[in-house]
Amino acid sequence: MSVAAEIRRRLEVLAPERFELVDESARHEGHAGARPGGNTHWRLAIVAAAFAGKPTVARHRMVYDALGDLMDNPIHALAISARAPGEPGA
Repeated sequence: MSVAAEIRRRLEVLAPERFELVDESARHEGHAGARPGGNTHWRLAIVAAAFAGKPTVARHRMVYDALGDLMDNPIHALAISARAPGEPGA
């Protein structure tokens, strides 16, 4: 299973209404944590009712918890936009 598919599978626990994942690894070649083949630097936009009423830090923690050991390897960096339905940018 690809890293992107595994990320998507693990985040299903949050029941996202919208999910966008972009591998930005190529933009970080030569930087810390970058490895040949990519799958190290990601940008995630996720909209889920599970985020309603929670502060940004708690939302990010929910994402990190769902991803578990992927945050150690292969993910080096993850930019997160986590919104609840109806929020600006959702």
